[in-house]
Amino acid sequence: MATTADFKNGMYISFNGKPCSIIWFQHVKPGKGGAFVKTKLRNLENGRILENTFNAGEKVETIRVERRPYQFLYKDDMGYNFMHTETFEQISLQPDLLENPDHMKEGQYVEMMFLADEERVLTCELPPFVEMEITYTEPAVKGA
Repeated sequence: MATTADFKNGMYISFNGKPCSIIWFQHVKPGKGGAFVKTKLRNLENGRILENTFNAGEKVETIRVERRPYQFLYKDDMGYNFMHTETFEQISLQPDLLENPDHMKEGQYVEMMFLADEERVLTCELPPFVEMEITYTEPAVKGA
């Protein structure tokens, strides 16, 4: 458990039973009334941004999120198959957990975020740059 005084950008908390990361927060002390903390939270399951206001000193549940390196192996009827680069454990993921499944290449390295307590995959992040080969383009039109 943590309080709103412990908030930091990038901190992982459970908000309404959903895993979220704190993107932005601001402690506000108005002239009249009690202090509060405005926040922007990213839901780790679906990527949506939520805005919420907590009372100052309110307790929130912190969660542990782990990032693990995986390598993309292949795609089949069951989904996308990955292998942990250190333990060689293999897992299969559905396309909705991937950012851009069309940009996946066999042998490509990705980073997966796991909810540590449940061993559940939250997201699969591709590297910022992906090298692809152009196989076909339309012929150029003069003057266009």
